[in-house]
This record gives sequence, structure tokens and C-alpha cells, in this order.
Amino acid sequence: MNKLKNVLKQIDGKSYKGYKEIQGSYSFPSYRLKIDYVQGDPFAAPSKIRVQIPASVKKIKAEWKETKSRQIYTEDVLARKVASVLNRSKPNVRGSGKSGMVSIDQPKQEIIERTAVGVENDLITVCLTVGLPANGRRINGKEADKLFFTVIPNLIKDSLLSITDGEIQEFVELADQHDAILSKMREKNLISFVADDAILPRESGVSDRPMKGAIPFKSPEANRVSIDVPHRDEPLTGMGISKGIVLIVGGGYHGKSTLLNAMERGVYPHISGDGREFVLTDPSAVKVRAEDGRQVTNVDISPFIKNLPRGADTTKFSTENASGSTSQAANVIEAIEAGAHTLLIDEDTSATNFMIRDERMQELVVREKEPITPFIDKIKSLRDEMDVSTILVMGGSGDYFSEADDVIMMDQYVPHNVTKKAKEIAEKYPSHRQTAEESFGQLPSRHFLPHSIQPRKGKKEKVQAKGRTVILMGAVEVDLDGVEQLVDASQTRMIADLLMHLYKEDLLSKKQSLSSLLDTIEAQLNELGLASFAPFKDQHPGELARPRRFEIAAALNRIRTARVKDLR
Repeated sequence: MNKLKNVLKQIDGKSYKGYKEIQGSYSFPSYRLKIDYVQGDPFAAPSKIRVQIPASVKKIKAEWKETKSRQIYTEDVLARKVASVLNRSKPNVRGSGKSGMVSIDQPKQEIIERTAVGVENDLITVCLTVGLPANGRRINGKEADKLFFTVIPNLIKDSLLSITDGEIQEFVELADQHDAILSKMREKNLISFVADDAILPRESGVSDRPMKGAIPFKSPEANRVSIDVPHRDEPLTGMGISKGIVLIVGGGYHGKSTLLNAMERGVYPHISGDGREFVLTDPSAVKVRAEDGRQVTNVDISPFIKNLPRGADTTKFSTENASGSTSQAANVIEAIEAGAHTLLIDEDTSATNFMIRDERMQELVVREKEPITPFIDKIKSLRDEMDVSTILVMGGSGDYFSEADDVIMMDQYVPHNVTKKAKEIAEKYPSHRQTAEESFGQLPSRHFLPHSIQPRKGKKEKVQAKGRTVILMGAVEVDLDGVEQLVDASQTRMIADLLMHLYKEDLLSKKQSLSSLLDTIEAQLNELGLASFAPFKDQHPGELARPRRFEIAAALNRIRTARVKDLR
């Protein structure tokens, strides 16, 4: 601690690069400070530090780490506490550029495993980003002294050293409740659960907070299930969606897409007070949509599309500019290839010709002239042969009534089970459209070849996330805008580090399928943690959050330099 104070005095007023001298580890009364990375310029990416608090100063109970979920939720609440203090206090540190900035990778409404805070080996480790103070491009040692000896100690005192056991216990109990609900869902073959009194609408298009004054959700009686959860006096009741084919219907602006959006986000647990904290969905559920213009590389879309003009082979389909129908077909196949057992589809973001062809269109454009087998003709074989369920928002075609196992109608944000009525309508007005009576078809077993990942640009090798939806890989841009369940920029940073790790470790040289590669990645994430993929070992791991295997696969599938071989 005294050494750091002396070094800051010595380098005061010198060139900004002199800050490199402070890299290292320093003992403070309540914690150890590790300065891992020092920025080269006050306007460059900020510096990275870690604060490690021993159990003798702040004890983390063993029971709070008893399960993987409990540990993740404990780390999450600690990160939120630090973020809360930072949000309400502005460090009075002056200077140019990013001088005096202090930040943590702040969790949002979802609870996702991340590297911001770690609790293990009897230590709480907090990863912070700081801007080292400067006057112009010269070191401001006095302001740096204030940063390290006033701002950061006060931050630690007011957050991690002030958090109560009750605050942590609340998150630990929520972890137990979420685990219990997921366990009961597996037991009852449910693919989604939406609790009574949940608040599904969001505050606005740019805010993920609950809408004030929104109508609380109430389950239809036919779908209501009761789940006993720990730390709660009464059972939790709500709408259980069983495996199979489920339609969500209703008029425009009555809440169909709002319900589906809550379900698609339900693959991640949410904090108390979010309104969707007891909305949980099969963790292997994937939202699929049309995605015009995306890259598709060697995907067998023949279950949906065959006999393209000019004889293009749809069993090994590749394009740099997919249409709505070919992109949605590829998205379905890729999701199942990665291990999805539930598909979430909204007609608003789907290609019409991929979803349905009515009898009049079939009469005009005969089957021999139409290469597309619409999704309606494959939805049952997906269920019966592939054990893949579908939750589908559909407001424009009643032809799906005949295929559905369950039909939920949203009426002014209130759900009603109208399965019986839908079936009666289907019988009263039978469809005369021709259906494809055939099996679903084979799934690909694709292997990404080593030179798929090309991070070199000039003399440098770099893979870097730019926000939530873009990864720059060398000279190539990977567009993830259509990957709707990628919810945090920190997940995108994790995927960028994963791609560089695959490249540096030459892991694509192993002849393994994409599914096996994803298994390997998940095993390392489970056993060694997110930081094991970070570029600098045993240092600040960066602002990383765990992506699902499906979003990792989505990034690989959208690399324009990808080279893919089918192992079948």
C-alpha cells in the first residue's frame, strides 16, 4: 500500500506510459489490490484491476456455495451491490479522457454466470475497470492517489463490506426456487411455466424493466399447475405449457408476442421484482426467425427446401445472402443440431412462405414448382421423430389449428385455453391444402474446419466484440443482430474470447461435430470457469458473461470465412 503511494508520487507529471510502473499487487487493510493491466493513453480502453477480500474480512457462508446455482446467484448479488454503489456515487476524480472512471460489469434483469465477482478459495474477487487520471497525456499522481486510497476503499466499504447476510440469503433462496421449478417442469414434461401475477410487458422498447400498471398474468384453468417451492409458504401456481405443439393466438396488440418474449427470455432466471422472476422456459429453447442476408455454410435444409432452380444442392446449402425462407430453414436446422428441444417462433419475424401455403396458392403454384415444404407440414414430425416441441405465435392462419396440441388465446393480455374451440373450427372448416406425408429427414453432423476462424488483420490477430450484436474477427464482421436470445454484451465478449481460444489452441483441427465441440466448450466452462477462455490467465478476466451453447453455435454459423464439412 505504501509502495503504491510512493510510486504515484514519483511518477506524478511524467508521461502517461509511466503508469506501467504501478502494475502489480498491493496489500490494503481490508483487501489485496491487483493492478493487472494499465492503459497506454487516458483516452484508450481503461485499466483493469482486481480487489480480493479474504474470508477473515467478509465471510461467505459455505451454504451459499452449496450448489452451482447458489454460487452464481451469490456472485450476482455481490456484483449488483457494487454496481448500485457506483450508480449512486460519482467519484470526484478529475482529469482528461477516462480519468477517474470506475465501473463493474453490471448485471441486468437476468441472472447470468459472469466474471465480475468470484467467490472461491475463501476470497471474494471483484473485477473493476478504472480510468487512471491524467492532465492531458501526463500522469496526475494526486488524483490517482485519491482514486486508489479514497474512491476504491470507500466503494468496497459501502458495497461488499456493507452487504448484509439477508441480502445474500434472498438471492440464495431465489436460486433454490428456480432450481425447484425447473426440476418440477422436467418431471411434468413442461417446456414453459408462467406464474400467476407475473408482469410480462416491459417499460418500453429500450427498457427491460417491468411496465407500471400492467395487467398481472393469470393462467387459464386448463393449464394451471401448482408447484411447491422452498422458502415459500404457499405453492406457486401458474400456466404450464406441456411438450408438443402450442399455438398462441389472438388479435393484434393483445399480448401474443409479449408472452412469447417472456418465454424466450425465460431460458435465463430473472431477479426478484422483474415481474418475470417465475417465468421459466426449457433451457434448450431457441427462438428462430427469418434472417435475410445472413451467411449460411453447408447446412442441410432439404427437410424444408428441395429442388431449387438451377439444381442447387440443398443438402449442402451455402449462401452469403440467405432469403427469408432459406435463412429460417437454416436457423431451425442449426438450432436442432446444437441440441434445441423447443423452438419458439413468432409469425411477425417469420417468412410467410416458410410457415404456410394455403390451398389456393397450392392450386396455382403446384407442388412440382414449389421447392419449399412449409413448416406446418414438418411440425408434427419434429415433435414425433425429433422430440422437438414448438411454441408458435400465429394470428394469420387457422390451418395450424389441426396440428396443435394446445391453443392459448390472448385477449387484452389475459390468456384463455381455446383448444377445444379451435379443434371444432378445424372440423367445421376443413382445410383442403395438400400436406407432405413424409419423415422429417436427417440432421447434419457438421465439422468446422480449422481455417474457419481468421483473426488476422495486417500483422495483428484480434477477435473483439463491438456491443451485443457484432464481433470483429480480423477483417471479418460477424453479425449477431438476429440472435435474439443473446441478451448481454458481456456474452458477446465471451463468444469473441471463445473464438480466439479455438483458434490459438487449434481446437478445430480435431475432427469432431459441432455438437461435440459445443460439449467440449461447455465442459471447460463448467470445470474451469469462464476465465479459462480469457486471453490473460490468472489476471483480470474481462467483462464476461456465459452464453448458451446455442448462441455460441449461432456465432460460428454466421462467420463468413467458415469452412464446414458434413461428417455424415
